[in-house]
Amino acid sequence: MTLSEKQAAAPQFWRDEALPFVEARSVQDCRKVCYAKHAHDTFSIGAITTGRSTYLNGTVQERVGAGVVVVINPEDVHACNPIDDQRWSYVMFFVDVPWLIDLQHELGLSQGHRFRAFSTTMTTRPDLYAGLRHLYAILTDAHADPLQKHSATLAFFSNVQFALHQAPALAGSPNAKLVRAEEYIREHFRRSLKLDEISAAAELSASYLIRAFKERYGMTPHAYLVNRRIEYSRSELRRGRAIADVAIDAGFSDQAHLQRAFRQFMAVTPRQYRG
Repeated sequence: MTLSEKQAAAPQFWRDEALPFVEARSVQDCRKVCYAKHAHDTFSIGAITTGRSTYLNGTVQERVGAGVVVVINPEDVHACNPIDDQRWSYVMFFVDVPWLIDLQHELGLSQGHRFRAFSTTMTTRPDLYAGLRHLYAILTDAHADPLQKHSATLAFFSNVQFALHQAPALAGSPNAKLVRAEEYIREHFRRSLKLDEISAAAELSASYLIRAFKERYGMTPHAYLVNRRIEYSRSELRRGRAIADVAIDAGFSDQAHLQRAFRQFMAVTPRQYRG
């Protein structure tokens, strides 16, 4: 791979202390960028800007091309990957759920303060595609002031709320014991956890937990644990902490362990992500 090809394949991250609830990422050439199945605790929405790729979201798997906007609810297991050696590129936004909940509430689109999930996993609406690319251009414009960036962000995500059909509230409550297992992992992910420990906390057999947890959350308990560590590492790396310190603090055995997991889940190294 030439130097120019390496530069095109390197992800670009945008963050701004004035808008801490949103993060953007773009890659110009994703032919060599591969993602394992993963999930985020943020809401994600992005657009394929050139070429075509595979797109997995839960049980939905499609080939998508330029003009498609992908919509990923928090904790939905997903992945986008190249088709053969075809060049493709994308822009993606990651939005903190509490901010989006407040926006939905202000727009009268949710009851109480719970995130109302989107029912669609992708759309070809030209207005959303153009709006997403326009927002990215404003946010990455060094000459745009904070008010302009904040206003554009609110305008775009308000349009997203009204443009896309949202899923109705789910009837009934989820399996309380599985929720207990998820919460236990979330609370204790920074230390070594054993399957028996999680099973005991949830009052479930280990065999049932493995089957039911993956069915509900799209990942095994172990994959969910690693995913939580990656999400924590992302936030700590954004603060500028040393990679080795973040690795130990997040529960990884060492920096190399974090490096392998981070590349698998994020398709970049911790150093590339931190910038």
